[in-house]
Order: sequence, then structure tokens, then C-alpha cells
Amino acid sequence: MPRIILFVLLSLAAFSSCSRRGGVESLPVENAVYYWRTSWHLDSAETAFLSSHGVDRVFCRYFDVVMSDGEPMPNATIRFGDAPVVPAGVELVPTVYITEDCMRRAPQGGWPSLAERIVGRIVQMNVTHDLPPSREVQMDCDYTLRSRQTYYDFLAHVRSEAAKHGMRLSATIRLHQLSMAAPPADYGVLMVYNTGDPRNFAERNPILDIRDVQPYLRSLAAYPLPLAAAYPVYRWQRNIAGVRVEHSVEADDILAVKALTEKERPDMGNTIIIFSLDRENIERYDNDTFSKIFSH
Repeated sequence: MPRIILFVLLSLAAFSSCSRRGGVESLPVENAVYYWRTSWHLDSAETAFLSSHGVDRVFCRYFDVVMSDGEPMPNATIRFGDAPVVPAGVELVPTVYITEDCMRRAPQGGWPSLAERIVGRIVQMNVTHDLPPSREVQMDCDYTLRSRQTYYDFLAHVRSEAAKHGMRLSATIRLHQLSMAAPPADYGVLMVYNTGDPRNFAERNPILDIRDVQPYLRSLAAYPLPLAAAYPVYRWQRNIAGVRVEHSVEADDILAVKALTEKERPDMGNTIIIFSLDRENIERYDNDTFSKIFSH
């Protein structure tokens, strides 16, 4: 059986095994992490973390797409090295961040051409580095009402192009995007972080504050797309007006928001992702905390 047909069948089987909730397909029970560094290397602590918490998938940022000389171009491509080591049983999901300004006008060749180039670059990177063919690609964009329709048109072409290579499409969803129509993707990942305004550092934690999350939850139950949940375990620091500001999220705050989210939409406890895999991040909390974040 040709490999591409095999991967299409595997992808269909994975989704057919999911349960349904109110007409919306629920995602399988999985633990996952984002990997957002510019070179692929797992140290012993990170490898142990994946194993001890039963992490099934790593959403790995392959590259960004940014405007350069008036055209969308790849940027900050991850370096895999000569022999990238992916732990047994862990699937890499290529993830591409595209800036909103790329949506302001059609690129040369139009949106189908851009979609083909992005998917083709992912496929070629896998071949070059002897990585298994991907079963999914994820697109990440902080789109707004102004850019939404253009971005969704572009996503439809990405989805079509990805399907030619046996890949489904997932898309990130920010809290403020829950009030919009759902994107043309197989499922969404709700980014439950970066919820506040970093300029109001004295009042709210800009990474995660339950008061900033609550107003958006009214749109959660009716959102017509299967959803995974992504929670933050990172630290944020910046100099603002000459004052060095640092923020991280207390474990109790993450768990409180998780409980609130799953109360509104229980199936969001199925596929859980943390942002992001890094020794500093995973040593910030104890194993019990991560077990509770990953609890289903």
C-alpha cells in the first residue's frame, strides 16, 4: 500500500475513534507540548518529561512566515541538525506561525500558491531530515475581524494542499477569536494564555488571569469546532518604561482556569497541550502539578 494512502487511512481512523458532543466531534485523549525553539534538541530532563507524562505529540514550530520586500517569506526556520532524535512514540506536528500583515494583500501567485509553498516546505523538511511523514500541520495567526476572511480563505487552500499529503489541518484560536466564525480546519487549539495587556503589568498578569478569561467563556460551549486546550508554563519578562517586569503563572491559577474551561466545555479536557517544552519551564512546577494539568 502506498505510504500516502496509509497515512490518510490512519488519520481517518484517528478521527473516527473520537466521540461526539452536540454534533461536534470531540478530540482523542492526548497529552501534548509546544516546542518553540529555533533548534531541535531535547536534553535528558525534557526527554524524561515527555516519557513520565505520557506526551503523545509535540507541536513543533518549523518556521514563521513574515512579510519581506512585500511578499510572505519563511523566517526563523528550525535547525534539526544531521540526525534529529525524536523519542519513540512521540509524533511531531509541524506548526507554522504567519503574521497578520501577510493577510493584507494576496501574494504573487495568490493564496493557493502560498499554501502550496508552505506545505511543500514542510514536506521537504521532513524528507531532508529523515523525519516521518507528518499526519497534521498546524497554522498559527493572530488574525482579527479585519483579516479573518482573507485568513480563512488562505486556510482553506492550506487544508486542501495538506490533504494531498495525507495531513489534516489544525488552527490556533485565541480567546478574542471565539466570537468569530470558526476557521476551515479539522480542529482548533484554544490558546488559554497571553490573556492580558502587558502594559497593565501592575494590575493583571498578562500571561494568564482568570478575570481576563471569564468574559470569553460564554462563547465556548457553542463554538462549532472540536477544541484542544493549551495552557502556559512559561515565564515572561520585559523592560517597560525602564522598569524590569517579570511574570509567571502560579500552578493554582492554571488549574483554576482549566477547571473553569472544562466546566463550560468538558470535552476540552481531552487533548491538553502546554506551552512550551523547555527545561526552565518544566522545572518551574512539580510533577504533581503537571499531572493535574494533564488530567482528563
